[in-house]
Amino acid sequence: MSIDQPLLNTRPAIIAITGIQAAGKSTIARLLAQRFARGVHIEADVLHHMIVSGAVWVGEPGQEDESEAANQLRLRLKNMCLLARSFQVAGFTAVLDDIIMGERWQHLQEELLGIPFSLVVLAPSVETVAHQRDVNRAKQPLGETWATYLDQALRSTMAGIGLWVDTSEQTPEETVEYILQHLNLR
Repeated sequence: MSIDQPLLNTRPAIIAITGIQAAGKSTIARLLAQRFARGVHIEADVLHHMIVSGAVWVGEPGQEDESEAANQLRLRLKNMCLLARSFQVAGFTAVLDDIIMGERWQHLQEELLGIPFSLVVLAPSVETVAHQRDVNRAKQPLGETWATYLDQALRSTMAGIGLWVDTSEQTPEETVEYILQHLNLR
């Protein structure tokens, strides 16, 4: 964050950032939260890592249906929303990041029922994710097959929902500025 950027004193809000794996959700969510005078970043992967024994991660495309991985993803989303509600009540803007699409979009709405929130969909090209961002990740590379699967699922289940941002040619800072402008948070 640049020193000359004033912190935003807005009413406490909840902003959910979604996109495929390696789309930049955590980076953008953290930078966005830092722009608020009272901002918090709630990272889904951090919540999942709280399970120190018995954690199950989604492995192959489509595997999560009716599995323990799906149950844990649902639990993670529930706890992320509980934290967001708690921080918002305390006067913070909570910025969440997770892969939210399809049925998980319905779950997010259920968990935040009665609370206004914004959804931002980061939508870089599959090529950008698989060939540029994936290379520099500390996590295991995503690969083009998985990136393509997630991208198609995101675009088919979330079309027309939220603020879509093609971040393929943007820096993280440019993306944050775009979000602030288009959600009228400036």
